Amino acid sequence: MSSDTQTQPHTELTVDVGPVAHGGHCVARHEGRVVFVRHGIPGEKVRVRLTESGPDAKFWRGDVVEVLDSSPDRVGHFWDLADSVRSWSHRHPPVGGAELGHISLVRQRSLKTEVLAEQLRRLAGVDLTQVGEGVTVEAVGEPGTDAAAGLAWRTRAGFAVTPAGKLGMHAHRSDQILPVREMPLASEAINALRLWDIDLQGIERIEVAAPANGSRPLVLLVPAPGTRAKRLSAVLAQLPEDVSVASFDPVKGEVLRLRGRTYVQETASGHDFRVTGDGFWQIHRDGPDTLAGAVTGFLHDGGFLEPGAVVADLYAGAGLFTAPLADAVGVTGSVLSVEGSPGSSRDARKNLHDATQVEIVQGRVERVLREKARSFDAILLDPPRAGAGKAVVNQLVGAGPRAVAYVSCDPASFARDVGYFQQSGWELAGLRAFDLYPHTHHMETVALLTPRG
Repeated sequence: MSSDTQTQPHTELTVDVGPVAHGGHCVARHEGRVVFVRHGIPGEKVRVRLTESGPDAKFWRGDVVEVLDSSPDRVGHFWDLADSVRSWSHRHPPVGGAELGHISLVRQRSLKTEVLAEQLRRLAGVDLTQVGEGVTVEAVGEPGTDAAAGLAWRTRAGFAVTPAGKLGMHAHRSDQILPVREMPLASEAINALRLWDIDLQGIERIEVAAPANGSRPLVLLVPAPGTRAKRLSAVLAQLPEDVSVASFDPVKGEVLRLRGRTYVQETASGHDFRVTGDGFWQIHRDGPDTLAGAVTGFLHDGGFLEPGAVVADLYAGAGLFTAPLADAVGVTGSVLSVEGSPGSSRDARKNLHDATQVEIVQGRVERVLREKARSFDAILLDPPRAGAGKAVVNQLVGAGPRAVAYVSCDPASFARDVGYFQQSGWELAGLRAFDLYPHTHHMETVALLTPRG
């Protein structure tokens, strides 16, 4: 292929799809150059439309537009707008958020297990087959339900708005917004709002939360700069009366009530949780109970979570893990709950106001660990996607806990941090992985780390 052809937009190549890689793509090669291919399956021969390329680029990116030799694990995509082959045949890219929808769920979980194993091997020197009895990404959801089929699991969804004021979603790694009239991964309660029928002119973004317990949904509107109150009122008038509505100012970080409440009421581990509109909560309908059960299971079975124990919950959010930890240690124990977000920390105070054994502190984890130094039996951390990082890991090790439970949504940052623990004389004593994001490349892991020996 000539260099002139390489620099032309929308060049198409025929490649053999190689192994899966972290990030929702597989690795292929063309004349020695790496091409990250989305919407393929290892072992397939496909025609790829380049979406990012150039003679000086270290690697190229592309979407499958035709399958020449298909994998037995390829299935019909459940969502036309996210189907790469169909979308490009209609002269537009697929929307993001369902990049594995062309693969059977069993193979999806197998590929995610491969990604987790590769990251741990490369970044931490850990052989996944030697952790416990072997780790695989576990399915989540009651058999026979939509969630078990990988659909209708999202209790939260974010949408963009097209220039014409219609509900939309972004194409992958693109500013292009495509109008949508369904979101099959979202819960029935979110789809029932029929936001695609509303004139959303003046709105830049919409976040929707519809708790799995069936309580009142919340629609959070992010107005475009300069949007007048009259336009917000016009949008409000089109939304169902039984839905809470608020607006969010991302510059000031303020959530303003327009109707109903500025928060939703969630349920997990036998507790009710208030979660403010922009606050974090696990998006899979079964995610909160699944993760809380895995965390407390590891700590309890290891003898680290007994009545009277001293534990910490770092990056604690609204208290999803703090509450069951407090139940386990009882009034004779203590839980230090640390969260950086002021809004989420306020939620945690309201959610746990009756738990006298819980101390809630709002601030950076690094600062609070220095100022609240104590002898911990166990520490739980659930950091953002970027992970904890070397400085925090060193602080945790320095605090001398008997065990650390680590919840992660990113296998790369998790594996890197496991490597830091190992450098300090710790080991990965237990690991579970959950398919809390079916049809996407994401997964959630829960690990138990203990001092070596």
